Amino acid sequence: MAESNKNLWAPWRMEYIGSLNSGVENRCFLCRYWAEPDADQRNYVVWRTKAAFVVMNRFPYSNGHLMVALAEHVGDFATLSDDTLMELSRNLRGAATLLQKVVAAQGFNIGYNVGPCAGAGLPGHLHGHVVPRWSGDTNYMAVVSDTRVISESLDALYVRLAEAARSVGLRP
Repeated sequence: MAESNKNLWAPWRMEYIGSLNSGVENRCFLCRYWAEPDADQRNYVVWRTKAAFVVMNRFPYSNGHLMVALAEHVGDFATLSDDTLMELSRNLRGAATLLQKVVAAQGFNIGYNVGPCAGAGLPGHLHGHVVPRWSGDTNYMAVVSDTRVISESLDALYVRLAEAARSVGLRP
């Protein structure tokens, strides 16, 4: 039996692909998000602190995948002050706590990809990932068709995260 061609349509990816060569003066989307506090909902910024912010990943590995990013466009841990490193850590903790509350995460993959050889998609702007996990969450889709199933829209989850962040004091 001949195997047929498979197509996985993901037209939403064009927004990201187009943004890479958009000619926008500041092409770093994290810097753009930091500079647009009035657009936090559109940009999925869940909360901000003095030197960092927490934003939903538009291309998540799992439902609720959050990123903790510096306000400043810096790509090297060695240049950060102890206070800034502590603020990043507090925001990672806040993101994990919020995801336990909102999506009932049972565990997390938390980490940084620093530099292109480590898989950093945005190597000049440090940001950590908080990926919620659940017992038994690896399913056949990733094995059979190298596809992720995201169970909730970014817009719906943003509303739940923002409300919960407000209720626990992470957001004004």
